[in-house]
Amino acid sequence: MAYSNFLLELKEKARLKNKTIVLPEGEDLRVLEAAHIIAVDKVAKLIVLGKEDEIKAHFAAKGWDLDGIEIIEPEKSSRLGEYAHLLYELRKDKGLSEEDAAKLALNYNYFGTLMIKSGHADGMVSGANHSTADTVRPALQIIKSAKKGRMASSCFIMVANGKPYILSDCAIVINPTDREMADIALDAAESAISFGMAPKVAMLTYSTYGSGKGDAVDKVKRATELAKADLERPEYAALNIKLDGELQADAALDGVVARKKAPGSEVAGQANVLVFPSLEAGNVGYKLLQRLGGCEAYGPLLQGLNAPVSDLSRGALVEDIVGVIICTILQVK
Repeated sequence: MAYSNFLLELKEKARLKNKTIVLPEGEDLRVLEAAHIIAVDKVAKLIVLGKEDEIKAHFAAKGWDLDGIEIIEPEKSSRLGEYAHLLYELRKDKGLSEEDAAKLALNYNYFGTLMIKSGHADGMVSGANHSTADTVRPALQIIKSAKKGRMASSCFIMVANGKPYILSDCAIVINPTDREMADIALDAAESAISFGMAPKVAMLTYSTYGSGKGDAVDKVKRATELAKADLERPEYAALNIKLDGELQADAALDGVVARKKAPGSEVAGQANVLVFPSLEAGNVGYKLLQRLGGCEAYGPLLQGLNAPVSDLSRGALVEDIVGVIICTILQVK
């Protein structure tokens, strides 16, 4: 797969950040090849979790060196006890015992997430061999939300005809309330900013400015009002986030349709951040764009956390993994 110019630009920005990303799935050959590509291009420092002898043997057989890659076998790590104790302290109020914390710290996704919490890595990419829940759960328990009272969500970067879009939420929040949809929109806008985009956020549904009726439309209207009110707060003043709704997808993306359905909107016809009213709509939408439209898709990238963790599709190609690593680096504060 040929990368878009947009992703190549992100790659150069990622290289300048000089961050460390942990990859917990060192048993997966796709992950190892992606690690090799990232290391050769000096995009980031990498920590690969897995059986050291097996990973070294694979690299040697390929003729690859390990410059820029550290291999850690959690079972043998000198920091295992430190991480287990940290996990116990974080979760003892939830009923986690010291014995169970010691066992859980051996789980590679937990180990990787504890590395981030301890400052030994800046972000994590997993999911090639794990479900979204297995990747997300440690992040929610250990890294936690950056803003009190706000739940984490996710976004995808989609590149269509060379142009980037943020789609949210396509992986985490099943049926967001109006308040949650507003929060997702604001987090997605900040995600767009982290990738160098000027966010124009469309709150999507099957209605544009009252053309359709129903509870689902009412929810999106309320979410739009809440998000616009939030954008008046000082922390958003300098971010230049444009947001509008409720909008249908054609009104959000097509200038001709926008002039008919939403004249005067700063977002309609120009949207680059698409916020869906449900996980069902978002997940179906991004997969259609990827499979029928041939769009590049990177994610899901968790957003709203204190540090970045990204999930992978279990069907991810090496190129997809490389792209997600690059995007994760750019989410590091």
